[in-house]
Amino acid sequence: MCYTQNRFNALLSACVLSLIATAGWSQSLTWLGVLPNGRYSYAHAVSADGAVVVGVAENAAYYARAFRWTASGGMQDLGTLGGYESGASGVSADGSVVVGRAQNAAYYARAFRWTASGGMQDLGTLGGDRSEAYGVSADGAVVVGWAYNATFYRAFRWTASGGMQDLGTLDDDESWATGVSADGAVVVGYAEDGGLPWRAFRWTASGGMQNLGTLGSFDSEAYGVSADGAVVVGWAYNAAGQPRAFRWAASGGMQDLGTLGDGHSWAFGVSADGSVVVGTAGGVYAFRWTAAGGMEDLNTTYANLLTNGSYLGLATAISPDGRYIVGRGYNTATWREEAFLLDTGFPLRGDVDRNGCVDDADLLQVLFAFGGRGYHNEDLNWDGTIDDADLLEVLFNFGSGC
Repeated sequence: MCYTQNRFNALLSACVLSLIATAGWSQSLTWLGVLPNGRYSYAHAVSADGAVVVGVAENAAYYARAFRWTASGGMQDLGTLGGYESGASGVSADGSVVVGRAQNAAYYARAFRWTASGGMQDLGTLGGDRSEAYGVSADGAVVVGWAYNATFYRAFRWTASGGMQDLGTLDDDESWATGVSADGAVVVGYAEDGGLPWRAFRWTASGGMQNLGTLGSFDSEAYGVSADGAVVVGWAYNAAGQPRAFRWAASGGMQDLGTLGDGHSWAFGVSADGSVVVGTAGGVYAFRWTAAGGMEDLNTTYANLLTNGSYLGLATAISPDGRYIVGRGYNTATWREEAFLLDTGFPLRGDVDRNGCVDDADLLQVLFAFGGRGYHNEDLNWDGTIDDADLLEVLFNFGSGC
């Protein structure tokens, strides 16, 4: 790393007046509401800083529509491709790119990629009439999902330069892609395997589609993947025929994450470093899992944020740093199912080492990694490069929690 003292001093001088020391951290739960005169909303993905949430909500005509939510602008209907319905499933790290599915004028679902400047772009198919997008890389350049090839459903990986690429299957006809690593190199999902039920897969260009196995029984499906593609989460049936959330890594294989008492659980999202997993247990208890704490009911952990019988039923995604969790629950204040944004307050902004204090150690960690590329904890703004912006994030929040 090459970083001059003068440059560091200049950054420090520019930020010193903004350094505010605070103790502890705040937590909050935001119900995202619905589209005008709609009756429900579900959140499916969240940007790296928790500022943008995307999902699906009903509109006044009772159609499902893709939405993009911000605190300042509320819930924005992203429209369709000429039909009636749409839904958003993924968002880029900075919140500027949204992907999902939308009906075209012929009422077929088509994978889309949306930006404020370009609107909703139809990503096409693999020769058939329909497709859906489920995941997008951190920079918004790689989109994954499934498309009909006029005979079978196949997992795809799309880029602007290469178009829609068929990722094949394990050993049969059909496959679905549901998630992608931060750099777009690793794709996960599920596929048929030799006439057997679905099996979770992990795909790379060099290794193709890898069968991740099961927990002792039939189906398994993968839905989330860590930033570097090393950790995969989803669900699989165990030997007793119960669906159980799993966390897979090459070194340990598929790990059963347990349940909250009723025998059933499903995992859908994972933090960038693979250490925090979110999902639902029993279909009614949103959970967070860590190696140290096991599976915890978010309704218990954050009971102080829930009022009058409201509850969090499903956690669908988590921000890269593990701070923000989104999903759907029941809001008794409005008597409806609504998308939620849970700010757990941890880690603090700029807390690289996750010890609850933004201090010299965090600054040094960014300095030593300065100039590096890739999505790591030191990349605080999640743009793929460790640079001045990440140093400023530490400096602006220096002293917080200490």
